[in-house]
Amino acid sequence: MKIDRRRFIGSAAGVAATTAAATDWSWPKHSVSYRRPRSFVAILNAAEYSEKTETLLMEGLRLFRFSLRGKTVLLKPNLVEDLPGPVNTNANIIGAAARCFLRLGATRVVIGEGPGHQRDTELVVQAAGLKPHLAERRIEFVDLNRDELAKVKLKANYSGLGELWLPRTVLDSDFVVSMPKVKTHHWAGVTLSLKNMFGIVPGMKYGWPKNLLHWHGIHESILDICATEPIHFVIADGITAMEGNGPLQGTARELGRIVLAADPVAADATCARLMGFDPHRVQHLSEGGRFLGNLRADRITMLAERMEGPIRPFAVLPEFQYLLARTVL
Repeated sequence: MKIDRRRFIGSAAGVAATTAAATDWSWPKHSVSYRRPRSFVAILNAAEYSEKTETLLMEGLRLFRFSLRGKTVLLKPNLVEDLPGPVNTNANIIGAAARCFLRLGATRVVIGEGPGHQRDTELVVQAAGLKPHLAERRIEFVDLNRDELAKVKLKANYSGLGELWLPRTVLDSDFVVSMPKVKTHHWAGVTLSLKNMFGIVPGMKYGWPKNLLHWHGIHESILDICATEPIHFVIADGITAMEGNGPLQGTARELGRIVLAADPVAADATCARLMGFDPHRVQHLSEGGRFLGNLRADRITMLAERMEGPIRPFAVLPEFQYLLARTVL
């Protein structure tokens, strides 16, 4: 039987993931902590992408009462491939977020992404339907795969990389917003706001699909990146999500939610619970709950809709069955 490289890596990652709960990292492996006593999350009900999205998003953002006067905001969506279906963060939400942050006082809003698969970023932007939103005043797009770089010492040491070359656009931003598409992932279990930060690592330096990060461990690299370049806010697109063989070949799943949070771990934990998963069983979330944010439900306050799980859990590949929660958390 012939096994291609992609399938082999995926199988190996799946085996590693099934033993995640048994992994015992020497602690601490980080020099920073962003965890606060309590985190706040807003779940917004949204049945579809429409002209009402901006109004809904603005109402949700106002719950957090942050000040953006004079600041540069970086929106980091999940734009991976020029494929149909719920692969990429919806352009309607990206454009709405950009306009909302300008209305909230941001001096400049930059949408930045370094696609991990498709090398032609322009093609991905076009296919995602983002072009009309970029025509608006004070909204621009930067290809993070080809941006000017600076060498940065990592503030955590799970991967052993020690340092990374990161884009100037990211490093110079005052307020970083991770905007993932809520999806399952055939190597990491889930891909949410923390995993979304793989896209700030430049493909021109580290290959496609960011090969060096995979070789040094997906969960480990996620922790190192997010310790070094912290996420200030999360807007997770879960209106139409993806289940099954994500992040590219899964099936559309209508979840009907947008998740907002000033804590990426709390955001991802909430998304995982909405998907019917136990976030404590996601390796980078379990460890990230030590220093990147709050994982436990009793440390998270809901500002909008109540926390309710799906009628049925998201479908996952067989090797990720262990993620399924026994009860709705």
